Amino acid sequence: MLVVGLTGGIGSGKSTVAGLLAGRGARVLDADAVAREVVAPGSPTHAEVVRRFGRSVTADDGTLDRGALAALVFADDQAREDLNHIVHPAVRDGILRRLAAAEVADPHGVVVLDIPLLAEVGPDRYPLEGVIVVDLPIDVAVERLRADRDFTEADARARVAAQATREERRAIGDVVIDNSGDLAHLRTEVDRAWAWIQTLDGPPD
Repeated sequence: MLVVGLTGGIGSGKSTVAGLLAGRGARVLDADAVAREVVAPGSPTHAEVVRRFGRSVTADDGTLDRGALAALVFADDQAREDLNHIVHPAVRDGILRRLAAAEVADPHGVVVLDIPLLAEVGPDRYPLEGVIVVDLPIDVAVERLRADRDFTEADARARVAAQATREERRAIGDVVIDNSGDLAHLRTEVDRAWAWIQTLDGPPD
């Protein structure tokens, strides 16, 4: 099985790229989905998050209020570090379990591991044959966040600033996809990335 990392900053269009790669035959493993699962009510990670941040970050049904939690951690570097320290190990364990299951299901397939914070946690934490980075200018990302998610400009820029820099993400990329244009341009970029994936050998059997 061949595992390729996919990352990009908030507003980069990484999810669109993941969908296009899935359309070309890749199996996409979404780290955000794993993160939501590991912080479900009743889990040890959920309990630890609530202990650290209090009941104000939970909704009426006991699930984490992602908006309230985001508002806290994006305004406080220490809070964000604490949250990552709690959540990242559980997410990594969940991802590795899913990769093992994918290996059994399709040992010759391509898995795209979609991890927004790959630059922050380090690509060496996962068995990757390479990394694709979705990139665009910060001003373009901000405008898309304002248009698509109804962010204020200040909030959008704060979210961008809280993540790794463009340079840090690009530094870990074997292929950098430019998503500053239209969908037709993006499809061409994804075709180029898919062609690169086909050149990879993957780990030995």
